[in-house]
Amino acid sequence: MRELLNFTQEDVAEKLGISQQAVSNIESNETVDHDQLMRMAKAMGVSADAIKHLDEDAAVYNIVTTHDNSSNAFNYNCTFNPLDKLMEALDKNEKLYEKLLKSEQEKVAMLERFLQEKKDR
Repeated sequence: MRELLNFTQEDVAEKLGISQQAVSNIESNETVDHDQLMRMAKAMGVSADAIKHLDEDAAVYNIVTTHDNSSNAFNYNCTFNPLDKLMEALDKNEKLYEKLLKSEQEKVAMLERFLQEKKDR
């Protein structure tokens, strides 16, 4: 969500009064306690549900709402679609899997030839 909003870890850390490393630690945890989630959401001007579910529609709604209600308006231009990024990663993983599988099949074939040659001697 932070990246979708074009915030750096330093930006969020400054708003929360914590270090950039603390923000990094929070982001790397699989679970975040409710209080931390609420503080992060408030610092970024979105709802906690938008962060929990990373629902792009909810994020855009909250950005527009925050923008409309804010006297110091920010321009949050989303530079990517998270679902597109996910699909790209899945495609890359599939291609990598296919390459690894081919490599393993080549190794097995090579070992079988080696064993057959050894057996024929």
